Amino acid sequence: HPDIFSDVEHDEDLWERTKETERHAKAEYGALAGVAQHLPALVRAAKLCRRAARVGFDWDDASGVLEKVQEEIGELKAELDGDRDRIEDELGDVLFTVASLARKLGIDPEAALRRSNRKFTRRFEAMEASLASEGKTMGEQNLETLETLWQTVKKQPGMR
Repeated sequence: HPDIFSDVEHDEDLWERTKETERHAKAEYGALAGVAQHLPALVRAAKLCRRAARVGFDWDDASGVLEKVQEEIGELKAELDGDRDRIEDELGDVLFTVASLARKLGIDPEAALRRSNRKFTRRFEAMEASLASEGKTMGEQNLETLETLWQTVKKQPGMR
């Protein structure tokens, strides 16, 4: 199993074909059959996108997916003053399409998001430390001051 034996080379296509045979034996049919409901949403989105791509439901290249991301962002913008349910639906479409973009780029979206979380935490904590050295707190600052500090911190070594 590639998740357990990560140091062992595995053939992803062979793995998927084997799993597909197992799904057929359980009378589970269709490209998306067997994608676990309990997976974290981003992991599940990436897996659904991979499965759909395997049967030809895919863009030719990453630029096509990026155009779709921009389209989905436009749809989200159009709903921002509307119904919360519609906003959530459109935001979900943006996130799902971004997961597809990650797949097309060969990037694990979970790993990319974890990396961004660490980067955000480092930068935010550096902002807090900088303000604390002046006897100030984040909550006392206006957004313009915080944005200026954010841009300054981003330029520091180790903050990229």
